[in-house]
Amino acid sequence: MSESHKNIENDLKRRDFLKFGSAAGLVSALGGRSSAAYAQNALKNPPVEFTVPKIDPVRIGYVGVGGMGSAHVRNLLNIDHVEIRAVCDIVPEKVLKIQNQVEEANQKRPEGYSRGEYDFKRLCDRNDLDLVYTATPWEWHVPVCVAAMEAGKHAATEVPAAVTLEECWQLVETSERTKRYCIMMENCCYDRAELMILNLVRKGMLGELIHAECGYLHDLCSVKFDFEAKSEALWRTAHSIKRNGNLYPTHGLGPIAQYMNINRGDQFDYLVSMSSKSMGMNLYAAEKFGPDSKWAKQKYALGDVNVSMIRTMNGRTINVVHDCSLPRPYTRINMIQGTKGIARKWPDKIHIEGRSPEHEWEPLEDYRAEYDHPLWKALNEVSAGAGHGGMDYIEDYRLVKCLREGKPLDMDVYDAAAWSAVSELSEISVANRSKTMDFPDFTRGAWKTREPLGIVTG
Repeated sequence: MSESHKNIENDLKRRDFLKFGSAAGLVSALGGRSSAAYAQNALKNPPVEFTVPKIDPVRIGYVGVGGMGSAHVRNLLNIDHVEIRAVCDIVPEKVLKIQNQVEEANQKRPEGYSRGEYDFKRLCDRNDLDLVYTATPWEWHVPVCVAAMEAGKHAATEVPAAVTLEECWQLVETSERTKRYCIMMENCCYDRAELMILNLVRKGMLGELIHAECGYLHDLCSVKFDFEAKSEALWRTAHSIKRNGNLYPTHGLGPIAQYMNINRGDQFDYLVSMSSKSMGMNLYAAEKFGPDSKWAKQKYALGDVNVSMIRTMNGRTINVVHDCSLPRPYTRINMIQGTKGIARKWPDKIHIEGRSPEHEWEPLEDYRAEYDHPLWKALNEVSAGAGHGGMDYIEDYRLVKCLREGKPLDMDVYDAAAWSAVSELSEISVANRSKTMDFPDFTRGAWKTREPLGIVTG
């Protein structure tokens, strides 16, 4: 075994996550309350909705500045009325790099935190921050967000917001009790095509929504086995070894949930899930490292393809696919079907009854002049060159704009919890022969009267 492989193996063993056989095992081993206990307690109390006063400038502490974290910092440095006051990472060199970038952007050099995995707590305790933003590995999202809210700061996290149902309830209860925002930064909700489809939906062009298909279909084997880069392979591979379900649902599900007004007029009701057998990672590892290598012989719990079906309270259906271990082009599918029409991305197509040629698709692009979302009309030029085609910049811009104007965020803690809950619910369903799993109602009934997300502007 090469030295780099020994190092990565030791690092995986070091991480507490590998002690547990599943997300449910993680909850138990941490000694936390069960999700049922959270639900029972939450049902006694109505949801707490709030807005906060205007914040200007928005003073930010950033935790985890690897690939996505450093990209967000670059975006934030190009948004007015933002100050990066502190930065934290377990790798001191990454902290130093961001400190230098902030100074080069003519801001005061931020304080650095790199004394170990829990040094983010010192950052959260500062008295000169409004927002703590994290792009750490998945299992650290909730600890960072909870520490931030407990310290009086708003919290923003990369996706998914939580791994377990218990963690989902932790985010909801902490946000409500501290009256601090907790937002999951789902960048795909700001993609140009997906926002244009949202605009079409809001204008009634597709009629009443009936069915959707979405997912995260992305060949990630090269990422999971890129041990030399010491990035996602340090932690994402561990999830594939220990967990079997729909592990990364929010990229596909987030835009669909907004189309369907989930938490704002409709609600996820129940889910069933099944996974295929696992072959892709073993085959890739055998080709890369040899058939007798540790990674080729490793048993991976994660099925190559997971399919989860969700039914909503209003009788809609959603098909959510997770496919990250087989050779394939990237897609999130993003198909939404209503009583008057159907639209999708990958490929970009649309059919509207009475407007499209009968039984024929039209290019979605043909509708852009009329239905392009106002955010993209306003921010297309300034977002050019930012990550994922510009949508990363737009999501960061909207977060800052809402905080500065004292307006509710486009996505809230209930969205973070509901969209992330798919992970553990799918794991339990898969482990029990596709057992039907009920979704917790994180809003405790408030979804029936909450206002849908409108067509926001730049």
